[in-house]
Amino acid sequence: MLSVRQVDTFYGDLQALYHLSMGMEEGEIVSIVGSNGAGKTTLINTISGILHCASGEIEFLGKRIECLPPYEIVSLGVIQIPEGRQIFPNMSLLENLVLGAYTARARAHAKATLETVFQLLPVLAERRDQVAGSLSGGEQQILAIGRGLMALPTLLMLDEPSLGIAPMMVREIFRIVRQINAQGTTILLVEQNVSQSLALSHRGYLIENGRIVMEGKGHDLLEDENLQRSYLGI
Repeated sequence: MLSVRQVDTFYGDLQALYHLSMGMEEGEIVSIVGSNGAGKTTLINTISGILHCASGEIEFLGKRIECLPPYEIVSLGVIQIPEGRQIFPNMSLLENLVLGAYTARARAHAKATLETVFQLLPVLAERRDQVAGSLSGGEQQILAIGRGLMALPTLLMLDEPSLGIAPMMVREIFRIVRQINAQGTTILLVEQNVSQSLALSHRGYLIENGRIVMEGKGHDLLEDENLQRSYLGI
């Protein structure tokens, strides 16, 4: 489904990704794990077109996308839920959700998709008229996920969904991610929470200083002694 090949990405003169390659198949949950500043967000911002790579190729469903603007990448079904949620706090939950149906295809199915989102995330249905800024951090993250689902993603990319959320809500967020995947959506998960994200994932990549340094099945990576020592404190 997705192939990233030898990508270099810069912020001005500062290189953030170095010849990075990774890929994922339809139906997978794939995690990109690593410490803060390792290049995780840079990678998904490059995939989604927010950043443009200086060299390399990105292919989605057989189509080269590295030179496309973000709105065209969104129209192909690549949807990113940003770090920090970035909801519209002065608008209602319902208004935030409706804004997720941005593309023509999503707008055409918005009513049916909204009902599906409410069934999957009943807390949003219960509070549809509530001002979004009055929600807890975990509830805002669920809203951000719901808004992403309104865009009818083929590939859903989540950037640090557990950041700043109470542990109980973190478990709920990961349960929702697993459920979304079970219903057929491919998921790219960017996380500092190495243990939970790899336990959830079919496969994972460890990124350090803008380079992929380890890859494999999620449970295999969790059993790697070097990863345990560096990221899990074992």
